[in-house]
Amino acid sequence: MKSGYVYILTNRPMGVLYIGVTSDLAARMEQHKSAAVSSFTKRYNCHRLVWFAQFENIHDARAFEHRMKKWNRA
Repeated sequence: MKSGYVYILTNRPMGVLYIGVTSDLAARMEQHKSAAVSSFTKRYNCHRLVWFAQFENIHDARAFEHRMKKWNRA
């Protein structure tokens, strides 16, 4: 099974946050920086990686992403 990553992007300090999941973090960051994916990150210019975590499989990463999206921003 593929490993997975959960990551957080922002557009500036104390700005908009975007939480995502991927199996190839380097390729996904290139997609975000070139504005080739996700209308949210393209609209808000979110391309600064501020945090990521690696998981043994993509299913665990997706479950963690789902929990993170329910967290309080503070």
